[in-house]
Amino acid sequence: MPRFLTMIRVDEKNSPEGGPSPEMGERMGALLEEITKAGVMLETAGLTPSAQTTQVHWEGGRLSVTDGPFTEAKEVVGGYSITQCKDKAEAVEWAGRFLRTHDEQWTVTAEVREIIEG
Repeated sequence: MPRFLTMIRVDEKNSPEGGPSPEMGERMGALLEEITKAGVMLETAGLTPSAQTTQVHWEGGRLSVTDGPFTEAKEVVGGYSITQCKDKAEAVEWAGRFLRTHDEQWTVTAEVREIIEG
């Protein structure tokens, strides 16, 4: 069965101050419990804010390392999951359900990509 990486992209500049509401946390927790019990969720986690990011870049035979914050970034990866689904349609359905747990003032995008197996 294929595995999928879902990257959750958030607009940090327009995210609600104080983070998720308690109700949003409850909805998210219930969905994560459901997807785990269904045997779909393999791994998930949130990520630190982009201000704490370090980028490692290779160009022209040279390596550079730059610490955040990165002001040009509109959306950043705020979290991820690795799921095992019967097909991409199922992975997209779970991603959509996750996005719907967010309160209306959030701007969130899920990027779903199949993992290429060895």
